[in-house]
Amino acid sequence: MPAFLVVQTSFLGDVILTTPLIADLAGRGAVDVVTTPAAAGVLANNPAIRSVIVYDKRGRDAGIGGMLRLAGMLRRTGYDAAYLAQGSWRSAALALAARVPRRVGFSTSAGKPLYTSRIPRVAGRHHAEHLWRLGAGADAVAPASATLRPRLYPGESEQLAVTGLLRDVPRDGAALVALAPGSIWGTKRWPHFPALAARLAPLHRLVVLGSEADASLAVAIAEAAGAERVIDATGRLSLLGSAALLARCAALVTNDSAPLHLATAMNTPTVAIFGPTVPAFGFGPLADRRAVVELSDLSCRPCSSHGPEQCPLGHWKCMQELDTTRVLNAVHEVLRA
Repeated sequence: MPAFLVVQTSFLGDVILTTPLIADLAGRGAVDVVTTPAAAGVLANNPAIRSVIVYDKRGRDAGIGGMLRLAGMLRRTGYDAAYLAQGSWRSAALALAARVPRRVGFSTSAGKPLYTSRIPRVAGRHHAEHLWRLGAGADAVAPASATLRPRLYPGESEQLAVTGLLRDVPRDGAALVALAPGSIWGTKRWPHFPALAARLAPLHRLVVLGSEADASLAVAIAEAAGAERVIDATGRLSLLGSAALLARCAALVTNDSAPLHLATAMNTPTVAIFGPTVPAFGFGPLADRRAVVELSDLSCRPCSSHGPEQCPLGHWKCMQELDTTRVLNAVHEVLRA
């Protein structure tokens, strides 16, 4: 049986969007995945993955020495092909040093001189499709939307954690709507989540997702909506635990950040708010029921590939002027669909 190596050491959302590629490759051989310590947990329990290999490129495996040690281990395993989902020179050098004979990556990547096969990116396609085409080929027939939906597999421990979190929530028939107000990119954080929560709370029960760094955002939401209507899950669940929670929610409202992709993997109806970035970058929601809310007539959008910490022009209109009512209507839309 052939053995394949997938190297994906980018952001969490990118790792999640790589799972359709992994599933496709698993139909042809064994698949091992190299990823970061932060992202390794989200790939747990995935039946398409033989082994998750942690590459701590900023810690234990830092520098050329660390890369060569890992390459030696990979070389002993022996792979027929490597798929460079993260396109840096370091990832390409890792596959080359591991003596993987076939190295496939994007034609736009920094590491392309070290690839044996280069796949072009086509404008307007979702990033999940770009990644899938690393394995399927540039000329493959466009896949069905279900093929591109990420796959995550929360286990028993994650389900128990969610059950514990929701244990004291009254069973009064109110739908559970998740809010994900955070982002590591400052200008991606829509500032009107508390106002939205206040308008959702009379009909819905709310749960706030995020890391410990988002705790203050959860507090602001609870103050606006009433603490009795809000469950603060920030910092309380693992990534797969958050996915398990989203599977029990009627909808998610999120910035352009990782929870969007967790919800896509669980096919949870999603309202995605885009400010400095745009869905055309390839990171929009893929759930069956989804809506994107943005100010499409601003000439300054998009202002960067990720979203800077502060608005380059000082006004942050893309988020400040994105009306709460528009987002509320989008929530009602995905709930009704």
